[in-house]
This record gives sequence, structure tokens and C-alpha cells, in this order.
Amino acid sequence: ISLFDATGFRSRIAAECDFDPIASGLTEQEVARMDRAAQFAVVSTAEALADAGLEPGRVAPERIGVSVGTAVGCTMALEDAYVDVSDRGARWEVDATRAADLPHLYRALVPSSIAAEVAWTAGAEAAACAVSTGCTSGLDAVGQGAHLVAEGAADIVIAGATDAPISPITVACFDTIKATSINNTDPAHASRPFDRDRDGFVLGEGAAMLVLEDAEHARRRGAHIYCEIVGYAQRSNAYHMTGLKPDGLDMAEAIRVALGRAGLRPEDVDYINAHGSGTKQNDRHETAAFKASLGRRAWQVPVSSIKSMIGHSLGAIGALEAAACALAIEHDVVPPTANLHHPDPDLDLDYVPHQARRHVNDVVLSVGSGFGGFQTAMLLARGAAA
Repeated sequence: ISLFDATGFRSRIAAECDFDPIASGLTEQEVARMDRAAQFAVVSTAEALADAGLEPGRVAPERIGVSVGTAVGCTMALEDAYVDVSDRGARWEVDATRAADLPHLYRALVPSSIAAEVAWTAGAEAAACAVSTGCTSGLDAVGQGAHLVAEGAADIVIAGATDAPISPITVACFDTIKATSINNTDPAHASRPFDRDRDGFVLGEGAAMLVLEDAEHARRRGAHIYCEIVGYAQRSNAYHMTGLKPDGLDMAEAIRVALGRAGLRPEDVDYINAHGSGTKQNDRHETAAFKASLGRRAWQVPVSSIKSMIGHSLGAIGALEAAACALAIEHDVVPPTANLHHPDPDLDLDYVPHQARRHVNDVVLSVGSGFGGFQTAMLLARGAAA
């Protein structure tokens, strides 16, 4: 960790983004106004709009919507402000005169400010919403965006997620519950989903924003179609804030419902993007879920976790994984699970160790599991004109 002095913390490693907001196109005023998470979202939005060929004026503003997910919102700005006005926590009553010098503090308090920033960037005047369901926020925001398009509330929806959680308070929270890896001497190999010696996830950061639209609308304007969202479902286990039932039936039910909504069968699934956080309970939970929902197909389909390479960026990761799944479909490749050197004998699926694999991916299943019991499944498929 280089974003703050992590001396004394249990876990002192993280997957930090090499990010220069000015070089990425933001003004000094925007940098001062926005938390790092909002900066990620705005820059990603601009890149997504450019990639989609959506210049200003091509779509009426009232037909453009926004759906942004985040687990911890503007944590860095909020914590920095509190540290300032409380003399690093020494003052019980904060210094109101210093608070007056923080005109953008309210933006840091409410996660919806990120959705507002994205809406301003995109010129979006249809529905704009913020989704916060822990580590499934990214998938859920994309699912909500797809719903806005399907119900006719918008022709275009900018959907995705962002998080910049590498701050003392976030690291301390995960230290307390011992969820993060303590492989501090070898950070490059610390994220080891499905490995016998895994010891927790590596905290990450980042954002991904996707342009969603009806398939016919995309074809009419000559858009490049990466894939189609064909199925989506959420479930909750109503069980424990951080614990998971080992049978995985909650996630399995989300997968079954998503398959049903897509009109697909287990044998149609070509690749599974696992949540794959690198905690023992999660890896066992979702392996059981794949078996319960897909039957024998679970042993035939490749499963991998990109968190092994980019860490776990909390709410953002589901959107990043959706983008990775779209590229896996377009390029017919399965990304690997890095650092899987000693397979857990209790986990017996094909976790694609070390090397990416050429593989035809017509249908991809992506899943997410979040603290609080949130379980999400999404199916993405090759578009007819992709």
C-alpha cells in the first residue's frame, strides 16, 4: 500500500490503480471536487461513451440513464476530511471553522453524488440511481441498468461501478474480521483463489462503466456489440453479515433463476466468471453453488477468477468482471486464475490455473457474493450481430 502509511496494519498490500486524474482528462477543479472513486467513474464513463461512438447530441438527454454501483462510496474524501477537522481524531467535537473550508464534503457523504457526476458527464437526464449492495454492487448496477432499458425508461444507460477503498478505515475494517491476505512479503502472489494456501482477498480499487442499450437500437446506429445481457437474478441468504452457508444454495437459486429468465439450460454455459475472492468459505460456497445449479455441467465448464490478478475492488469488481466477460466472449478466451499452485483438494472443478485458454464462449455466467448475504448471477451471451 502506497496511498497511505500502512505500518501497523495486519494487511499492508493492495491492488492500487496507476491513475493520474489530470492526465486522464479531469480538470483541477474536478479533481478537487471529486473523491477518487468518483474520478474513476467519470473517466471510465468518458472512455465508454467514446468506445460506443456516442457523441453529444446523438441521443436525446432525457433518453439517457445512469446506474452506478459502489460499496463504500467516497470513503477516501470523507475520511480525509474527518481526520482534518478532528485533529486526527483527537477532538470529539470537530472544528467547524475547518469544516467550512470543505465545500464538497457533502458530496463525499452521499454515494449518489457519484451517479450525479456520471450523469453530468454523459448529459443524462433520464433515471439516475446509485446501487449499494456490498460486493455485488457492480453486477446489480448493470442489472438495474439493463432493466431500465428493458422497461423503456431509457434508450441508453451508462451502467457500472466504482470503488476506491484503499484507506485506513477500510483496511482496518477488513483487518478486524481477518478477511484480507497477510502475505505482505509477496503481494504479487497473495491473491490465490481456490488454492490450498489462500489466506484472504487482496483489496483493490477501480471502475468499469458499460453502455447498455436495446439490441435493435444498437444495430440501427451501427454500434459495436460486445455481448448481450440475457439473464440476471439476485438472492439474499438472510443468514449472517459475513458468513456463508457451505451448501451454496442461495447462489445456486440466483443462477437457476437467471438461467430461467434467459431461457437457457446448464449445458449452454461455456464459462463461469467466479466471485473467487480467495477466502476459504467463499471458494467452497460458490463451488457448491455451481454443482447445485448446473449439475454435471459444473465439472465440464471452465471456472476462473480475475481477482487473482486485479484484486477485489469491492462494489466495483462486478462491473469490471462484466467487462472482462464481454471481452472473453468477443475474443473467445478464458482468463486464468493466477497463483493457483496448490489446488485445494476439497475443490474439484476446472479453475483454469496460470494460463489463459482459447475457448468458444457463446454464453458466460458471472456471479457475485457480498457481505450481508447478497448473491447475484448474470448471464451474458454473444449478440446476433456481435
